[in-house]
Amino acid sequence: MITTSIDIPESVDSLPKWKDALSKYGVKIVASVDELLANCDVVMIMSLDGRRHLAEASLVLKAGKRLYIGRPIAANFSDAVSIIRLSEQTKTPCWTSSQHRFSPGFIGMKNHPEVGNVLGCEMYGGCPTVPHHAELYWHALHSIETIYSIMGAGCVSVSCTSTPIAESITGTWADGRVATYRGIKKGAIKYSGTVFGEKGVSVTGVYGHGVPVKGIVPTNDKYMGYEGIAIEIAKFFKGGPVPVSANETLEILSFMEAAHESKSKNGVNIQISDIMKKAQK
Repeated sequence: MITTSIDIPESVDSLPKWKDALSKYGVKIVASVDELLANCDVVMIMSLDGRRHLAEASLVLKAGKRLYIGRPIAANFSDAVSIIRLSEQTKTPCWTSSQHRFSPGFIGMKNHPEVGNVLGCEMYGGCPTVPHHAELYWHALHSIETIYSIMGAGCVSVSCTSTPIAESITGTWADGRVATYRGIKKGAIKYSGTVFGEKGVSVTGVYGHGVPVKGIVPTNDKYMGYEGIAIEIAKFFKGGPVPVSANETLEILSFMEAAHESKSKNGVNIQISDIMKKAQK
């Protein structure tokens, strides 16, 4: 499912490309969600406008169709939680993820032989924002989700410092591990990081490529790009479990919401549990 929004030029500009690419594979283009649901078994919501996703996802989930939602899951915390809860209520499997999570050079750092058990990481990437979405939902999510692919769930508190140059977010895990995110707002943009482990310290790979070996980041290997997440989506649509649990997704959303709140309160530590309580109301 791909829709356009006039205040998101990228969504308008990319639609002809989507239509051309999909038509080559015999994909039927329809004009409404109802018509779509009558002609499919599963659904991907790939439109960039998260403001539309709750309404779109509601129709899909109530129809009992397995659902994948591309980044961003929604435009704000409340809508995102509503989608998760509706998936639970309808007992219809649904998940969301940044494609960065499944890039080999990132997800492969969790069990990297040169790093060992992960004790922490520092990730960085682009942090552009748009006025109609919560700040971290737009592009920062890529790096924040990468943190979770490396660290796993279990963050208990978050703090955020913001300047016109960068966002600096620190998360502390229940076992004492620490992860940081630098959201680049000015200067050169790259998506990468450093992982700290019991055996060693290593840079991560870069998006689309493999894990580094002895600190050397491969760039001449096979480019994976979207392939990693496409494989996971295909397995899910064939009846497999959701690759990212609802609980972990809820924690990632709470991490970002806690960072937003910390920023508004001059960088104080915000407890994830306090944010999670909002999701239970």
